[in-house]
Amino acid sequence: MMNRLKEGERLDDLQVKGYEIIQHPGRFCFGMDAVLLSSFAKVKRRERALDLGCGTGILPILLEAKNEGSYYAGLEIQEESADMARRSICHNRLENKIEIITGDIKEAAKIFGAASFEVITSNPPYMIEEHGLKNEMDTQYIARHEVLCTLEDILRESAKILKPKGRFYMVHRPFRLAEILAGMNRHGIEPKRMRLVYPYVDKEPNMVLVEGMRGARPRMTVEPPLVVYEKDGSYTRELLRMYGRNL
Repeated sequence: MMNRLKEGERLDDLQVKGYEIIQHPGRFCFGMDAVLLSSFAKVKRRERALDLGCGTGILPILLEAKNEGSYYAGLEIQEESADMARRSICHNRLENKIEIITGDIKEAAKIFGAASFEVITSNPPYMIEEHGLKNEMDTQYIARHEVLCTLEDILRESAKILKPKGRFYMVHRPFRLAEILAGMNRHGIEPKRMRLVYPYVDKEPNMVLVEGMRGARPRMTVEPPLVVYEKDGSYTRELLRMYGRNL
């Protein structure tokens, strides 16, 4: 494995099926939002799933570990991140299940074709471009801000790529929830399920998980809140289960 690691990279244990992922502390490393989304999304037997903006491949790898889908793909515009994802996939011997494609989300439908996937996931940049310090060459800035793609790009391309009744899963920030739901409706992805994530039981939510279905009838289920931390700062039992801890 050492020949797959480049200078400054590390190998992190994903706590599921013995899988590991290559990351670089100086680039964008995956966070809790990816773990939550991988537990919220469902890929059924023989289904194909695509992650838009896959970074170093965390979601395709976790989705493969937790589901029975036949094929998983990731689309990533930054070649260095895509290269790390491919090396992680080789390290975990998942070449026959997961494929990473370098490309632009704005061109996703042209890359993959219309109605080609049953499931799409996305852990997109949360902030609009003008928020924060701007450095378009900074991979962490690109991962957090809508520099190379917008929410509109993701929803538009997802609507084209999803098969009829295909499912769309996203993790985002609650302050953009109205925009997310309106955009999903505008593109024919009906919101079907939502769950708010709270850091502590007495704090405001800081993440939201949303599921939509292409061409479905209106009716949305709001699931019980997900609380991350106990009062003493330790993870709740549900969070520990999501991280693969046996309780």
